[in-house]
Amino acid sequence: MSFLRRKPPDEPAAGPEPEPDPSSTDGKKGRPTPKRRDAQGRSRGPVAPPPKTQREAVKRSKEQRSSMSKDERKAAARTNRERMMAGDERYLLPRDRGKVRAYVRDLVDSRRNVAGILLPIAVLSFVILLVPLQVVQAYGPLVLLVAIVAALIDSVIFGRQISKKVAAKFPQGDNSGQSTKGYSLGFYAFNRACLIRRWRAPRPRVETGAQID
Repeated sequence: MSFLRRKPPDEPAAGPEPEPDPSSTDGKKGRPTPKRRDAQGRSRGPVAPPPKTQREAVKRSKEQRSSMSKDERKAAARTNRERMMAGDERYLLPRDRGKVRAYVRDLVDSRRNVAGILLPIAVLSFVILLVPLQVVQAYGPLVLLVAIVAALIDSVIFGRQISKKVAAKFPQGDNSGQSTKGYSLGFYAFNRACLIRRWRAPRPRVETGAQID
């Protein structure tokens, strides 16, 4: 009969489950949640090579900005510009990359270029048109024309000197993919020489009057 049967012993009450140890590395909850930037950095894989063209650089920059917040984009832009101004090859525009272009920039920055007066002359030409004096309006354009011709002559002579020095120092060129021909380097040097020294990018790394071998 059922009442003569022995009752089974009472099962022990289930106690509270042990809390996971924060110091344990077995579970996922024991580790701090990685930051979004760190997680993205690990998932990106190997670093891509620097862009070879201006169009490729712009495209890659847009892709990177699309995955960032507004503050991150501003911080990245400041960092990229500062490194570009410092002459970091990874952040330079394709036209500025390579040892040859860096050498040409040093040659330009180490001398006083007549082409540097072209920008002030352009501003002065507008001022001359506003001066109601016949003497200024008669001789002003002549002075401006003489200055422009002098700047062009100085640039042509300097461009030939650059071509000879580059051919002697870099007979094989460099691996930047940029042209090392005389007219290309001369035009590159002329564009930099026309700018005021503090406006040049990358930032000059030699002082005026320095000897460049």
